[in-house]
Formats: sequence, structure tokens, C-alpha cells
Amino acid sequence: MDTTSNSKHRPFSIKLWPPSESTRLVLVQRLTNNLSSNSIFTQKYGALNKEDAEENAKKIEDIAFNVANEQYDREPDGDGGAAVQLYAKECSKLLLEVLKRGPEEKEKELASQNNASAETFFDISKGQRAFIKAEEAENLLRPLKEPGNSYTKICFSNRSFGLEAARVAEPILVSLKNQLKEVDLSDFIAGRPETEALEVMNIFSAALEGSVLKSLNLSNNALGEKGVRAFGSLLKSQSCLEELYLMNDGISEEAAKAVCELIPSTEKLKVLHFHNNMTGDEGALAISDVVKRSPLLEDFRCSSTRVGSGGGVALAKALESCTNLKKLDLRDNMFGVEAGVALSKALSKHLDLVEVYLSYLNLEDEGTVAIANALKESAPSLEVLEMAGNDITVDAAPTIAACIAAKQHLTKLNLAENELKDEGTIQISKALEEGHTLLKEVDMSTNFIRRAGARHLAQVVVQKPGFRLLNINGNIISDDGVDEVKEVFKKYPDVLGSFDENDPEGDDDDDDGEKSGEGEANEDELESKMKNLEVGQEE
Repeated sequence: MDTTSNSKHRPFSIKLWPPSESTRLVLVQRLTNNLSSNSIFTQKYGALNKEDAEENAKKIEDIAFNVANEQYDREPDGDGGAAVQLYAKECSKLLLEVLKRGPEEKEKELASQNNASAETFFDISKGQRAFIKAEEAENLLRPLKEPGNSYTKICFSNRSFGLEAARVAEPILVSLKNQLKEVDLSDFIAGRPETEALEVMNIFSAALEGSVLKSLNLSNNALGEKGVRAFGSLLKSQSCLEELYLMNDGISEEAAKAVCELIPSTEKLKVLHFHNNMTGDEGALAISDVVKRSPLLEDFRCSSTRVGSGGGVALAKALESCTNLKKLDLRDNMFGVEAGVALSKALSKHLDLVEVYLSYLNLEDEGTVAIANALKESAPSLEVLEMAGNDITVDAAPTIAACIAAKQHLTKLNLAENELKDEGTIQISKALEEGHTLLKEVDMSTNFIRRAGARHLAQVVVQKPGFRLLNINGNIISDDGVDEVKEVFKKYPDVLGSFDENDPEGDDDDDDGEKSGEGEANEDELESKMKNLEVGQEE
């Protein structure tokens, strides 16, 4: 499946989660030392002997890992930073509890927590991707056969089930289906021939038919229409779904229509993720019907699905009825201006929006201005705004700046790969000057920014408490300008992104023929003109 649309725009992303086994072992050793060596805490509460410290350290790390991994599962496309932070926080919290309560009492509590986690969540996804044979399936799934178990969530992802293994799983799933609430069957038939894969899906579907699930994940299975219909009996039996994940499933127009046809009720649906499919405009019409029937929808993702203007307009109109929406991700489609304007009408009704991802949608200035004006009047608690790669020029900057000025909860702003230049950058910088104390990340890379814009933006964001990253790479900042920015961040060098793609000799191709060298001489004049600019209401 070709998913290369706009891929050249996407920056390389480093995944911080999960940690390697060696990293986990190092942490266990560190926890062991903290529990057994002399410190202000062990002086106050008493230290553990080496053996007890090591045993408790392993349990602490394991519980913290599971808690953090559940956080990551909820945000699988992030960089894992939130999971890492939670991992460290849980370790610290449990470490202190061990010292406060003593080894024996805490050991019982840790065991209780671990058992509670094990009883409710069964997961075979860790480790290397692998085919499962019948004998291995018997061993892996044995805990699910224990009488009186309390498993409510199962994850069979990352292991490939063939017919023999599926037949082992079938009676087990039948026995569990009345207690299951969450089922993750993502990436569970990898590498299987189509005929076998479809039969496996039929087996799992029939086994789970009639279960009352809150969450179902069928992502990464190359379903297509045949695959969707292979899960037909399961999908038809679901009327209480709150979360449905169909990402990277090769879902075409026909498959999207099958999804719409087979799901009887989406009245309780809160999360619908439909990322990286081959849906197109006609398929988007079918998905729009699902969205229309989902009044409680809070998190909708339909990114990288080859949706053009017609499908974009249909999705936008469908979203008008989803007034509880908190997170919207439509990145990497071919909406264009008309769909952007239609989307702005929907966004004006979404007062609870917290995260909006609208990068690489060909919005241009007209679509961007319409959306910025709509968001300015709605979404008072907006935290994330991404509109990278939309051919936005300085003409749209005043409207964007007015919108940003009104968003005091903003934590992340991404306007990369546009044409905002110095003038637009300074206007947006000024919008961030007052308040915005929660701001953590700004990406203005590849915007034909020169020295004045880079300096002004740096001086603004460096003042924000807790700020983590400024990315202004890929611009045309002079060597002196780069030095000035680095000087601004001299106390916080890790907060400033790389300049490895900056081109100090670059040309912004202005129509008047002004080159970067000539422009450099006028930068102080530009900044002087912008000095008294105030961000206000746009008509």
C-alpha cells in the first residue's frame, strides 16, 4: 500500500518507549542501591538488606513499567515521553512507600498490586514478533484457562496466529467472552497467506461474538473488505463500543462501506482511529456516516487516508454533530481550501477541543484563516495546535497570531514547513509574549526565517517556565543569527533544536529579488517596524 503522500515533510522521530531490557535492569540496580544504601530517606525510615532491596526493586520496576506501558498504549503514535515520565514517577513513588512501610508489609502490597494487574490484563505482545504454533499457544494462553480468573482485557498483538494456534485460542475465548471488556487483536496475522488469515479472523470473530466490549483494536492486519467482513459476526454483535481502532488496515472504499454497514450502533463510541488507510473520498463518505452516528465522539483520527476535497467536506459536516470532540487528527490528506473552510464551520462548535492536528492538508491561506478564526472563538482550553506544511504565508499570520493569543493553555505549536518568514514569525512571537506559561514546544522549522525572526522567537519562548523545545531548523538564518539564538539559550542548550539543515546562504525567492544577504541588512529595520505591533481581532 502506497502511503508516501507528503512523507517527505515528516521529521524523523525518536521513540523513547519502551525501554530496552538493559535499561530496565540498570534501573532495578539503581532502585536496589537506593533501598539498601545510606541516604536521608534510609536514615529516616531504615534501609533494607541487599536481598530484600533487590526483590522489592524488581517488583517496583515491573509495576511502574506496566503502568507506563498502559499510558503509552493510549498514545501509541507519540514519542513515548509521557510514558517515560510516568515510569520514573511511579518508581519514585513506590520506592518511598517501600521505605516508609518496611519490607514485609510493602512486599505484600506490591504482590497484591501485581496480582491485581495480572488478573485483569493478559498481554502476550511483549518480545519479538513471531509466529505461534499450537504447542506454544497452549503454553502462552494457559493462564486464561485458570478457573475463576478475572481477565477483562486481552492483547494478542505482535504474535502471528495460524490455524492451529487459532483453534487452541477459540475455546478459551468462548469461555472468556462474557467477562472481556477490551480486546486487542492488532497485528495478529502477520505473514500469513490470505486464505489462512481470513479463516483465523473468522475463528476469532465467531469465538468473541456476543461479547460486550468497550474497546476493540483490529489495527495493522491488512484487512481490506474481506478482512472487515471476516470480523462481521463480532462487529455486528457490538452495541456498547466506546473505542474502535482500525489503523493501517488497507481499508479501501469498499472496506469503509463494510465497516459502516457492519457496526450496528456507535451511540456510545468515544474513540475512532482510522489512520493510514487507502480510503479516498468515497470511503470518507462511509466513515462520515459512522461519525454522524457517534454523538459522544471525543477522539477522532482519520490521518493519512488519501481523502480529498469531497471527502474532507463530508467529514467536516459529519463532525458538526460531534460537540464533545476533544482530539481531532486529520493530518496528511488532500483536503484543500474548500474542505478547510467546511472544517472551520465544524470547529466553531467544538468548545471542548484540546488537541488539533491539521498538518499537510493543502489548506493554503484561505483555509487556514477560516480555521484560525473559528478556533479563536471556540476551544478555550486548546493545548496542541499543528498546522505544518499547508502553504501558509505571512498574509495569514495576523489571523493565526490572534488565535494563538487567545489560547492561554497552549503547550505545543507546530507551524513548520510553511512560508511565514520573519514578519509572520515575529507576529506569532508577539502573540506568545503575554501569558502562555504552559508552553512547552514550538516548531517553526522551514519557514524562510532569518536572523530577526529567529532572535525574536527565541527571546520570547526562553522566558516560558518548563519550555522544552524550540525547532527553527531548515531556515535561512545567518551564522551571526545562529550565534545570537544560541546565546539566548546558553543556560538551556538542550531546549534548542539542531541547526544542521539551516542554510545561512539561502534564498527565500521573494518576487522583488531580495536575497538573504541583502535582507540581512534590513532585519533590524523589520524588527523595528514590528516592535509596536499588537495582536488584535481580525476581520
